[in-house]
Amino acid sequence: MTDHLEIPLFAFFCVPLGKSPYFPALSITNSCLISKKIAMENNISPKDKEDETRECRSKESCEHKPTKPVSDDIIPHILNLYGSCATPRDFEIYASNASFEDPLMCAQGVKQIKSAFYSLSKIFSESRIVEYSVKENAMSPKKQEILIDNKQNYKFLGKSIDMISLIKLYVEDGKVVRHEDWWDKKPLRNRETIQLPLAGRFMETLRRGSMLATHAMMGFGKDPTN
Repeated sequence: MTDHLEIPLFAFFCVPLGKSPYFPALSITNSCLISKKIAMENNISPKDKEDETRECRSKESCEHKPTKPVSDDIIPHILNLYGSCATPRDFEIYASNASFEDPLMCAQGVKQIKSAFYSLSKIFSESRIVEYSVKENAMSPKKQEILIDNKQNYKFLGKSIDMISLIKLYVEDGKVVRHEDWWDKKPLRNRETIQLPLAGRFMETLRRGSMLATHAMMGFGKDPTN
């Protein structure tokens, strides 16, 4: 009966393995690392492992913290614009080449947008958004569509006028690049939404003409001094 060789466990760590006939490929450095690793694993308690797992999960939750909606920074300024109490700072939400359009006007650039909203106080004794709800759609990581379903109130010659509206804001890199106001939630009438493109083009021209007249009346987008 052939005797088989038994190697005690302690010999694995105590014998210079680089010189051992049983482990010729291992070095003394490797044997030290292996012994340290086994010792560390044996010393980790279940509670320590549980704490480590909890810490990892906590870090993951922090890394995936939901971002703040873009609309949170934009809506307060929109309310000021429609409330006839806009300041120059409220127009900082717009990109320099932004556009604004409603059934009466078509503005291009921030100065024309200023004229459009500064003119509200010249026409109405009061104006404001009285009710609204907001929906934000992510088009891409840096592009959003903000839909503001709202009810506007205007006072003209002592008469109160309520109007339902859908405000659509297209945002890129945190700035509004296009602002549309759909009265009665109906799409703007232009060459793309009217069956007769010529009629749509004519209505676009009327809105631009109305905007240019308003722009001139308001000093070409000059900020009020008071």
